[in-house]
Amino acid sequence: MTLPRNVVWFEVLLYLSLTLDAISVAFQDRTPTAKMTEQVINTRTLMAAGLILLLAYFVRLAAEHRKNWPRWVLVAALVLSVMSLVQIIGEKGIQFGSGIEVISCALTAAGLYFSFTGDAVGWFNA
Repeated sequence: MTLPRNVVWFEVLLYLSLTLDAISVAFQDRTPTAKMTEQVINTRTLMAAGLILLLAYFVRLAAEHRKNWPRWVLVAALVLSVMSLVQIIGEKGIQFGSGIEVISCALTAAGLYFSFTGDAVGWFNA
């Protein structure tokens, strides 16, 4: 069975967004400070990597296995990401890292839009 065109777009855009997130994590400043020890930095990096892998698994569950609930988890993750991003931009303004996150959120939103429209309607099981 072939994937509907909108489901393919959903999958591609979300994987692209997760790739940007992984690149962003890879290039974060890992210089220890008084507030941020090396152990805390390593833990945050590993947690971010684990979350990216979990979200990639959810994309696969939704697209390839036709599961509906992972899409809603991805919607919730997008809402939390946007809320966090708004707070960060409000405190620090637009920086390179937050710019990448804006692009990542836009890709995720576009991918999720495709998953709820067009020939994707009816593809996902409840």
